[in-house]
Amino acid sequence: MSTEHILAITHIYRSEDRGNSWRRISTVRGMFWASIFNLNGKIYLIGTDRHHGNMVIRRSDDEGYTWTEPTSKSSGILDFSQYHTAPVPVVIHNGRIWRAFEDALGGDRWGERYRAFVISAPIDSNLLDSKSWTFSNSIAKSKEWLNGEFYGWLEGNIVPAPDGTLVNMLRVDTRTGGKSAIIKIRPDGKTIEFDPETGFVDFNGGTTKFTVRYDEVSKRYWTLCNWPTQEEIKLRHPARIRNTLVLASSKDLRNWQACKTILHHPDMDKHGFQYADWIFEGNDIIAVVRTAYDDNFGGANNFHNANY
Repeated sequence: MSTEHILAITHIYRSEDRGNSWRRISTVRGMFWASIFNLNGKIYLIGTDRHHGNMVIRRSDDEGYTWTEPTSKSSGILDFSQYHTAPVPVVIHNGRIWRAFEDALGGDRWGERYRAFVISAPIDSNLLDSKSWTFSNSIAKSKEWLNGEFYGWLEGNIVPAPDGTLVNMLRVDTRTGGKSAIIKIRPDGKTIEFDPETGFVDFNGGTTKFTVRYDEVSKRYWTLCNWPTQEEIKLRHPARIRNTLVLASSKDLRNWQACKTILHHPDMDKHGFQYADWIFEGNDIIAVVRTAYDDNFGGANNFHNANY
């Protein structure tokens, strides 16, 4: 039985053969929805300690074998409250490290309770000390947006915009799908702003979690995301359609095109390719994809509760 609502458990795995095999090197108790990143020769995990838990960060000085313990606001607890997030990008920009979060203080229901905000800290600061971090204001959803068809935003991506500023590009929950939201971030990290008239963009992969990164070589934004068809959306909520994973791209974060179908299965009930996280490595993309697929034991419970 999962302990995610009490004290979540994260296992750290290491591969030395380009992902063909993996070896567990540590188990971290009190870590959930975490991003892993490297800064100044140290490895960090940042997320929450449980489902809707405190915001925490840990550091490893030995390549992931052991981790610091967040016991106070000077040793890794960034704030005591109810937070939501996912393994979303950690971005370095103008000498600061940035990450998106949501708090869960906007209500009781999934989606509508999440209020978007960002955090940042100088890259040469002690990241385990909460005083190093700047928290922006948070923005709650409005039931008036998208003609009443907006039910929440979550799992934001910090990404450099074409004008050189940073934005937070978020998953948007709607019944018709095809939307993402772009929140503008002031350079000091203290203020974020959203204009519902211009902030929603057409993006077919925006109803489920996606990771967006900018590539300096191609001068384009890239993502691995789900891509439901209009025929499928007529049958069910688009967030429940995860049987197709595509590589999509944009020049400006606002006009997106599907470049290639990476994974697909015609069944939507027990097959899913979802929560793809990935990085560039030279000319390649290295990705990890949570997968629900056939096996020798009856397959996945459903598309969401993956078995691979």
